[in-house]
Amino acid sequence: MAVELQKLGSTINITSKLNGITFSIQSLKKNLDKTLALVEERMFNPKFTESAFTRNQKQILENFKQVKSQPAAVADEVIAKVNYGPNNILSMSEDGTEYTVKNLTLKDIEGYYNNNMTSNNAKVVIVGDVKQEEIIPKLTFLNKLPNKKIELPTVDASPKTIGQTKVYLVDIPKAAQSEFRVGYATGLKYDAIGDYYRARLMNYTIGGDFNSRLNLKLREDKGWTYGARSIMRGDEYSGEYEFSSGIRTDATDSALAEVMSQLKNYADNGITENELKFMKNSLGQRDALSYETGLQKAGFIGRILDYNLPANYVDQQNKILANMTRAEINAVAKKWLHPERMNILLVGDKAKISEGVKKLGYPIIELDVDGKSVEKKSF
Repeated sequence: MAVELQKLGSTINITSKLNGITFSIQSLKKNLDKTLALVEERMFNPKFTESAFTRNQKQILENFKQVKSQPAAVADEVIAKVNYGPNNILSMSEDGTEYTVKNLTLKDIEGYYNNNMTSNNAKVVIVGDVKQEEIIPKLTFLNKLPNKKIELPTVDASPKTIGQTKVYLVDIPKAAQSEFRVGYATGLKYDAIGDYYRARLMNYTIGGDFNSRLNLKLREDKGWTYGARSIMRGDEYSGEYEFSSGIRTDATDSALAEVMSQLKNYADNGITENELKFMKNSLGQRDALSYETGLQKAGFIGRILDYNLPANYVDQQNKILANMTRAEINAVAKKWLHPERMNILLVGDKAKISEGVKKLGYPIIELDVDGKSVEKKSF
């Protein structure tokens, strides 16, 4: 398969996400028929062998072990558990866990394939120099997919209630720097022209751009990091606000104080007129280049289909952006930025950072690399 794809200059990638399986195909037009024949083979004649399964299982389990020594990877895993609780499916990596992967069998894989491949609610997006009447006949093999409804598990997307801001500390001795994750589960689902979109606009000035307040202060002014950012994330289930950065170990406490001060100042006082003008100019120019390539166009159409968006949603976004006022941005900041009720996760060398962090006055709870409480070691 790999050799044939290389000869054709084509790629076939199969990925999974929270609620779907995606086949991504790229091909020269002259090799489209041969490439689609390989797609059909992969889709309907997968070769599930014990040797391949065992090899992949060992590789994934070994990767889990390596991840636990990498502060950034540990931080990404643990913050989800802090935000949603350790037993919520949204706190678990899509790659699985050591327990789930270790206990999978080849029969589980075959069963998943047999039970979850369906044409029901399937979508096909095609971008290229090809007419609809040319391509549709080439896709008749998709009619062989069984048309059955797949019942996905019910997802509890309820964020954990945060009574007060606390520091969760994961000790990785001799870590080169401290990984920061500051934020909370907002429960704000993705939308293209509603509250979620406006929240993303609000975040641009505080942490969504190289020239954002957080990056300029922590990187350009203080020299504590190579980069600092914050983001509003959202999907069809939930959403999170998150500041993230790798910070110089000896500046951990100072940087944390600065981050919380910047968030509070933005929530209390909002955006300036100059910042608002800069945001409108920057985002307007950036979006003009966002849908040029075939891959970008395919992603754009896929998003419209996944979220049932109006075809002109980008035009609607541009109107919202153009008409956005300081008062509107400031109201959104007050609504979603709550530095007094956020989760602070620090992953680094406890021996070097704990004393300084304690002086900031936050309750500190120590967790292990799996996000479990370290008994009798909370401060």
